[in-house]
Amino acid sequence: MKRLYIVLCLAVLLTGCGGDNTAAKPDISDTSSSKEAESVSVISAEKAKQIMSENPKCVILDVRTQSEFDEGHIEGAILIPYDEISDKAEDILTDKDAEILVYCRSGRRSAVAAKTLSDLGYTDIKDFGGIIDWKYDTVK
Repeated sequence: MKRLYIVLCLAVLLTGCGGDNTAAKPDISDTSSSKEAESVSVISAEKAKQIMSENPKCVILDVRTQSEFDEGHIEGAILIPYDEISDKAEDILTDKDAEILVYCRSGRRSAVAAKTLSDLGYTDIKDFGGIIDWKYDTVK
């Protein structure tokens, strides 16, 4: 009985010691996640088309390969392949607060590129997925 009492006391003490300490410390990872969530939005191709019409200064970023780009791309798009974003973005996309619309073929690479841009400090990134969902004109 005495052992049970000691075990219960230890359990209460240990539980009490771990309870509120985490609340006193700010969770830095939460703030960076919310910052990223604010800087990257996932939108439809229709919404991207609307933004392009309303904001002619927005940046249209194609993150496919050069050969895919040459086969057809959205008019006015800038090509930076997704695997070159971290090396080339800051030289080409100098305004980190510009509205950037990112696309690839199907949406996988655009998501990677959007996250990379966010990590580099870009603040207004909209990922509209893949050109396969684009119902509008393209140029070669």
